[in-house]
Amino acid sequence: MPDAPRDRDDAGRARSARPRDALGRPLPYGSPGEPRAPEGLVRSPDRTLAEAQQLLDAGRPFHAHEVLEDAWKTGPDDERDLWRGLAQLAVGLTHVLRGNLPGAATLLTRGARSLGTAGAAAARHGVDLPGLVAWGTRLGAEAAAGVPPDPAPPRLTLPPGSDGEHTRSR
Repeated sequence: MPDAPRDRDDAGRARSARPRDALGRPLPYGSPGEPRAPEGLVRSPDRTLAEAQQLLDAGRPFHAHEVLEDAWKTGPDDERDLWRGLAQLAVGLTHVLRGNLPGAATLLTRGARSLGTAGAAAARHGVDLPGLVAWGTRLGAEAAAGVPPDPAPPRLTLPPGSDGEHTRSR
């Protein structure tokens, strides 16, 4: 049986039109799926962080990753490590929730590493860089050791007026 043609957007880029579940797994065509964040939107950094946090808090880290990926792909060059790292953490959390510990270890560690070079951009947008790096590093190490990490989502930003010593636990 020949492969079905790939779904493409108007510009010819691959875009899957298959419905997806809350963790981003493809469902059969025609199945009811989770609403997806529109791809390719240019959002303000504040809006990106707020939408991603809402999706994380709703148990939809795959969808948060899509929002963060838009910022990674459309944002200024000096912010790419920030948005890439946040997107990788969201995908890592997706793998945690799917039970894929090797994938979680890889993406959480990679995300923490990407964030490690995002200093000025993170500070500019109030992102809790130390907390997120520690969170991703800790969960990545747990997953690498075969220990299912706590899937509670992180807080992406520091509380207003914070001194930068925000912790990851809620």
